[in-house]
Amino acid sequence: MVTFRNLVLFLLLLTVAAPILLYTDPSASFKTPSSKRDFLDDVTALTLNSDENRLNLLPRESPAVVRRDVVGVVYSTQDSDSSRRQETRDQLSARVLSATDDETQSQTVNPIEQVTDAASEIDKPNDVHVSAGTSQNRERMQVELTKKITEKVDEQEPKDSGAEKERGNVLMSDAQVRHLKDQLIRAKVYLSLPAAKANPHFVRELRLRVKEVQRAVLDASKDSDLPKNAIEKLKAMELTLAKGKQIQDDCSTVVKKLRAMLHSAEEQLRVHKKQTMFLTQLTAKTIPKGLHCLPLRLTTDYYALNSSERQFPNQEKLEDNQLYHYALFSDNVLAASVVVNSTITNAKHPSKHVFHIVTDRLNYAAMRMWFLNNPPGKATIQVQNVEEFTWLNSSYSPVLKQLSSRSMIDYYFRAHHTNSDANLKFRNPKYLSILNHLRFYLPEIFPKLSKVLFLDDDIVVQKDLSGLWSVDLKGNVNGAVETCGESFHRFDRYLNFSNPLISKNFDPRACGWAYGMNVFDLDEWKRQNITEVYHRWQNLNEDRELWKLGTLPPGLITFWKRTYPLERRWHVLGLGYNPSVNQRDIERAAVVHYNGNLKPWLEIGLPKYRGIWSKHVDYEHVYLRECNINP
Repeated sequence: MVTFRNLVLFLLLLTVAAPILLYTDPSASFKTPSSKRDFLDDVTALTLNSDENRLNLLPRESPAVVRRDVVGVVYSTQDSDSSRRQETRDQLSARVLSATDDETQSQTVNPIEQVTDAASEIDKPNDVHVSAGTSQNRERMQVELTKKITEKVDEQEPKDSGAEKERGNVLMSDAQVRHLKDQLIRAKVYLSLPAAKANPHFVRELRLRVKEVQRAVLDASKDSDLPKNAIEKLKAMELTLAKGKQIQDDCSTVVKKLRAMLHSAEEQLRVHKKQTMFLTQLTAKTIPKGLHCLPLRLTTDYYALNSSERQFPNQEKLEDNQLYHYALFSDNVLAASVVVNSTITNAKHPSKHVFHIVTDRLNYAAMRMWFLNNPPGKATIQVQNVEEFTWLNSSYSPVLKQLSSRSMIDYYFRAHHTNSDANLKFRNPKYLSILNHLRFYLPEIFPKLSKVLFLDDDIVVQKDLSGLWSVDLKGNVNGAVETCGESFHRFDRYLNFSNPLISKNFDPRACGWAYGMNVFDLDEWKRQNITEVYHRWQNLNEDRELWKLGTLPPGLITFWKRTYPLERRWHVLGLGYNPSVNQRDIERAAVVHYNGNLKPWLEIGLPKYRGIWSKHVDYEHVYLRECNINP
């Protein structure tokens, strides 16, 4: 009996002691080298050290902070035999790849969106399964975040550009400039948020960083323009912005602020565009100081000449129809001289070319003095004063009557009235000048000529033009280059087709053509009584309901079905507004036209085209030097 009792007690003791010994053995769970290695790897993955080959305990970083070389870490890790380790690696890889994709997109999206993304990352949960709720963990996380930011900024320095190129990512030449500007945007957001304002120390620090970055950026457009200490400023700003992330944890407030900033920026852009258009129009209508000085000096010297010295030679050629006659109406002495000089320079027989220049009373003496002092070789020059055309008066010309009317004066000089047109280009003073309308009176100005080549004063001739006199216009009055390659050069862009007079007589999709270089058959003009056609339509447009001001709309109407299309090589337009004119077209063109506001003699002229014009100006001329006219 005693033996049986001892056996039962032994079995009970064994039953109680065996589990205790089994589960308290430190080596029982690691019987194989493989499982032990899995455990060590998992522990290492959760370590808070700074080793680049391990992920740390930081919360998910914003796209602007994630290090690019982390991707290399994801792909360079060795395979594991443990299914648990493989699952953890997949989770971390997905996290890093997602952040890396966000970084790539942030280089092309709006900077404000980058800040929004960065702010949104603050509230995202941490994927690493370690509790960071204690204050000790938060301090360690902040230290680690600072290290990561510093390392990330260091990677953007030129010394790592070779590694970037090896991965196929060519650094942009303005990457650091754009980064600094993005930092300024983020800083402005934080400075306007209530949570940041409640921390005066942070506000002072951030304002100091903003000033430093602003001084570093200034007008820099590429990284090479930045000062040597720009990288240090960038690092310091990034550290301060990281503190802002910790202070501001409400992403909705950041998003609202960014939206308000975006709306304000768009409104400012709209206002600046309107101001730019106004100032461009104003500059185009303003005479530069040098061009105002030039006619004054020429006029003074002209009236110092005696009467015999004021006469041009070869005046007997003025009505010879065997020669090549040009009509040029201008009040710009320098521009007129370029037209004449460029034409004669490229002419095969300069002695056969005759230039008929008509100007206003103020510039008449200056224009004559210039060409007396600078005769165009063997070519013939005639300069006339429009005030001496006694037949051109308001009783004969409807446009003269309209230009002097009270409604026209109100239209130009009382633009604040509600009935005034909002488009500034229609209130250009050139529309008030009768010189702009003389093109409709060519047979009256040159009654004995059969054919005339009309030239604007903002063109440059590059080829011999004598071939235009042999072009058969096939019974048409006007020979011109059509401009229907673009939609805004068709009739519906110039004429008011809501008016029945226009819609019944013209095709809205008809191809327009260009003034500036036009061959006019004056005999055919007289036979078809073109001037009377012009007068009739001008009278119908007294209230400007058919078209706005200008000479092209009435020209399209007057020469409707009376225009012969010339080859495009004769006349290339757009050098006064379009910086993308085909260079090959310019080189092949007989005439290039600076139509638009960006005239080559103005400071706002397109620099890439100014050389074509300026090479026909002698800037060493005494008059130009005295008036400080420079290329």
